[in-house]
Order: sequence, then structure tokens, then C-alpha cells
Amino acid sequence: MNITHTMLRLGTGKRWAGWFVHAFTASGACFGLLSLYAIYQHDLLLALWFMSAAIVIDAVDGMFARMLQIKKVVPEIDGALLDNIVDFVNYTIVPCFFLMVTDLLPAECRMVSVMAIVFASAYQFTQIDAKTSDHFFKGFPSYWNIAVFYLFFWQMSSVTNALILALLTVLSFVPIKYVYPSRMDYLTDNDMLRASMIVLTLFWGIATIGLLWMYPASNPFLVAISVGYILVYIGISFYRTWAPLPSPELAPE
Repeated sequence: MNITHTMLRLGTGKRWAGWFVHAFTASGACFGLLSLYAIYQHDLLLALWFMSAAIVIDAVDGMFARMLQIKKVVPEIDGALLDNIVDFVNYTIVPCFFLMVTDLLPAECRMVSVMAIVFASAYQFTQIDAKTSDHFFKGFPSYWNIAVFYLFFWQMSSVTNALILALLTVLSFVPIKYVYPSRMDYLTDNDMLRASMIVLTLFWGIATIGLLWMYPASNPFLVAISVGYILVYIGISFYRTWAPLPSPELAPE
């Protein structure tokens, strides 16, 4: 009886932990709402901080879910659907609203550009294989919040910004495989290289947060880390698109 009771308690504990992970994922939508409110108040730096918090949540919630085998622990909740809903808000709707109320885009094409992003993201999020069996994103993975940060930080001309966003919109439909930073099982066979990519991703996050903290001042070292990671990310993504590892069998998460 004692062993059975202990097992039941452990099962209940994991179930509570599973519900907590789902709540943690859902909290990303709350940060999305706070971002929208900050944009509405024209507190753009605060909005970027809230957007950053949502990215951090998205970066780690999947790891917690896999550790708990959350589909077995809380089977009545579709965690993938919850994650997609929250991500669509934070990675598409929030940055699109940011673009609508700022002058980062030319006034004459602002609405068209934003609508194009929304349509491209709707396509990207709803592809059956938007996340491939070997854990890559297919097509530009709607990192519009990150794109908005760089456009805001660099303060380039609005025409240049529009051209960059137009290119990314087109790339949403091009089947290039982009690295999934928290799922690098098939990035390489070398454990050291996988660990190095995780470390580089962490450094990128720290450097980018540092730039946000210092804004409007800047730091060449942090800029080099932040931009350097983006170039490495793009390079590896293109390489793995044309030189993939053997495709894995589809398996349950």
C-alpha cells in the first residue's frame, strides 16, 4: 500500500507540474498583451522588454514539457496548439502592431507590409510540417519580434526596413530549414558542436538584452556577438538545408 500510495503521489506531483508548465506557456500571452499595451502607450522600450520576456518563456517551456513527458501527464491539453497560439500573438501580432504605430516603415506601404507579414505567418504556422521531423523550422520561422528589435536598434531608413521585411516575408514560403534553437538533435552528430550552438544562442540572448539595456547607447562588442550569431544561424540553416543528416523516423514527442 505504501509503495502504491507513493507512486500515486508522484503521479499527482507530475500532473501538477504539467499544469504549471502549461500555465507558464500561457503566461507568454500575458506578456504579449502587456507588450501591446506598452506600444499603445508609446513606451517602445518597455514593449521590447515584455517581448523579450515572452521569447525567454518560449525558449525554455518546451524543454520543461519534454522533461515531464507532458502529453502523458496532462493529455487533455494540446500543448502544441497552446504554444502556437501564444507564439502567433508574440511573434506576429505584437511586432506587427509595433510596426503599425511607429515610423519604421514608409507610411504609404505600412499597412500592406504588415498585412503581408500576417498572411505569411498564418501560412508558416499552419503548415503540417512547419516543424520538420528532424526538428527544424521550414521557411522563415516568423521571428518578426526579433526583426523588429534590430530595425528599431539600427534606425535605418524606412525604405530599407520595408525591403528587409519583404525579403523575410518571401522567405516564409521558401522551404529552407532553419535551426530550432531548443531542438538541435539533428543539427550535428557531434555533441560538442551541439553544446557550442546552445552556448552561442545563450551569448546572443545576453548580448541582445545588453544592447536593449544600453539603448540608445551601443557597444561594438555586444553588436558583434548579436549580429555574428545571426550570421552563424543563417549559415548553419542554409548548410543543413542542402546537407541534412539522415532523416529520423517520426516519433512522439
